[in-house]
Amino acid sequence: MSRLDLVSEDSQRVAEAIAAAIGVEVEIIDTDLVRVAGTGKVRNDVGSRLLRGFVNKHVLENKEPILISEAGYHKICLSCPLTGACFYKASIVYPIIAGGEVIGNISLIAFSEEQKATLCARAASFIEFIGRMADLIGAKVLEKEVMTEKMIVANQLNAVINSVDESVIAVNHEGVVTNFNLSAERMFGLPREEIINRRLEEYITGLPLAELTRGEEEFAPREFFAGVHGKKLHLLVTARPIIDSRGKQAGIVVTARDFKETSKLAYEIMSAQKVITFEEIIGQSPAIRELKARAAKIAGGNSTVLILGESGTGKEIFARAIHSASPRHARPFVAINCGAIPETLLESELFGYEEGAFTGARRGGKPGKFELAGQGTVFLDEIGNMSLYLQAKLLRVLQERQIERVGGSRVIPVDIRIIAATNNNLEEAIANGHFRDDLYYRLSVIPLVIPPLRERPEDILLLLDHYRRHYNRLLGKNVRGYQKQAQDCCLSYAWPGNVRELINAVEYAMNIEEGDLISLASLPPSVRESKPKGTGVFSAPAPGRWQTIEQMEKQAIAAALDHFGWTEEGKQLAARVLGISRATIYRKISRYRLTPYGRKKAEENRN
Repeated sequence: MSRLDLVSEDSQRVAEAIAAAIGVEVEIIDTDLVRVAGTGKVRNDVGSRLLRGFVNKHVLENKEPILISEAGYHKICLSCPLTGACFYKASIVYPIIAGGEVIGNISLIAFSEEQKATLCARAASFIEFIGRMADLIGAKVLEKEVMTEKMIVANQLNAVINSVDESVIAVNHEGVVTNFNLSAERMFGLPREEIINRRLEEYITGLPLAELTRGEEEFAPREFFAGVHGKKLHLLVTARPIIDSRGKQAGIVVTARDFKETSKLAYEIMSAQKVITFEEIIGQSPAIRELKARAAKIAGGNSTVLILGESGTGKEIFARAIHSASPRHARPFVAINCGAIPETLLESELFGYEEGAFTGARRGGKPGKFELAGQGTVFLDEIGNMSLYLQAKLLRVLQERQIERVGGSRVIPVDIRIIAATNNNLEEAIANGHFRDDLYYRLSVIPLVIPPLRERPEDILLLLDHYRRHYNRLLGKNVRGYQKQAQDCCLSYAWPGNVRELINAVEYAMNIEEGDLISLASLPPSVRESKPKGTGVFSAPAPGRWQTIEQMEKQAIAAALDHFGWTEEGKQLAARVLGISRATIYRKISRYRLTPYGRKKAEENRN
């Protein structure tokens, strides 16, 4: 919801009042170019998004009003498809600003020559007038936001008081208990009536009240072992000061949670993410059907899975589907991108750390993702980018199912399933000394290879149609399909970015297209201007009558490399023209033992 939506009714009343007073139409849009209010011809379009909005975009970006006296001929209009044929005659567009931020525009629009004459004749006074109206709307938004924020805070406080599930203990500056909620009664096994107005230390030991009451800042979560009736409770404790009207500390509020509950809390947060099943994975090609069937079979086990595939093929989606179909589906699914986090941070993210482990380490330490995933699944994406040091630590997790936090010596058992994924050639990385072979064998207990989109053309139309319908809902459009030329272009394109690139291409086309069918012109330039799969500027040797597909493939790759060169850049260009990834062309070169000298020698022998 945009900020202007808070005052949509007020905005509509302002628009109608302006239109009645000065005889032109009024339109108010938010920063997403969605009409919030409108009169006359645009009244029925309230709630819809502007298809073009070049002038509105300009005003939103520059924060300055503008007069368009000849709509369709102004320099801003030159990139618009309606240049010279705009259904507006003239307009004044003024930014609406609230708290120093542009939150939308208010426009005076002339649809007739009479309205245009009125607008242009009194442009200066109209600009000043709608500027004041814009200020009025901006002030209304700020007022509404303050009121909304106060209501939210009041509701939050009320919810905390009535439904908090943590143990909450309030004590005064002398350590006397002033509040003890129901969760605390259950956790400590102490009746509220018995402990209220008594010193906390008489009943519960191990909580450093002396340290807590001295501080004037929030006490970050820390682990403590509290003693109650001879029992020890492993707790995660937080303390916050109670400040009186003079700014002095009058006591503290201590909250405590069973330490094991941290994994449950992590799950509750993570489970808000969409659950993906195998039925939701789009694809009817034999390769995808076989892959889904195989993944469904191994989902019920506990073995480590290694998912291989080019970037954008959907490795994480398959990992989530495996988790959803596994006995661990009610536990957390924790995804970590090993290539996006620096090594020092990745170690503490995965394994956690103890207090004082390094400069800036949080007091009380912090559990890592392996702990928080308790009995769930950890998905390690881009595993090929993990350092050798962390590879050794991960190997121990796989072998012994236990970890040690950074800076700690305590061994912590973990019950998790690991699914790893990479778009790198791990065998090549092993040969280059960048990946441990023992870890590779541990990870690849069950390898799953996701084929690139170009190898399953049967799925392209399914994906195109699915995401067309998705963006119809998202953008409020009713595009019914694809023109044959656009469809043929998509089918012949190599999709080096795979499904992710296809999704982006459909989103691009849906935003550009104004008709009922997506045309070739609406596709991204990278798609519509590409050469069809399997074509290029080089000439491969003509296949012999009895040549196998492998021999033909070998000759095509060699011919492409001879044309573009055997350098790093040449291999990338050859891969692009052949419609395969860089990793694939390296794998094929190794498999067929291709060298520039070997090819020349073979040709000499034939001659």
